Amino acid sequence: MNEENRYVQPKNAKEAMELIQKLFNQYRNAPLTAELLQYHNNLIMRLQTDIKQAAEEEHNEALLADLHDMTELMRRWTTIRLSGRPFTGKMRHFRFAPANGQKFKRQVHKIGGSSAHRASRH
Repeated sequence: MNEENRYVQPKNAKEAMELIQKLFNQYRNAPLTAELLQYHNNLIMRLQTDIKQAAEEEHNEALLADLHDMTELMRRWTTIRLSGRPFTGKMRHFRFAPANGQKFKRQVHKIGGSSAHRASRH
């Protein structure tokens, strides 16, 4: 196997951030181990060095702001998990998205009509 094709190589800073976001969402609720913490800190270091430099070269201020938010969220994850608390939520669009949003139940009743005319009782 060719060494170049072995790893995923993002083409720009946004692609790299999306990849890290996907990886973070996969391990965010995993049991905390030394290897996971080391891997997480390596991702944070990558965000602060390589990806930040690439975003600065692209002159994209919105991407730099998203990068800062993403880095802060990943640091907060570390402190939350080290304190023994669960991380309730996930990363979406490089920001925190709470997982415990409200859900509304809706029951549809057909009251005296065809299926095109439905009433919703709450």
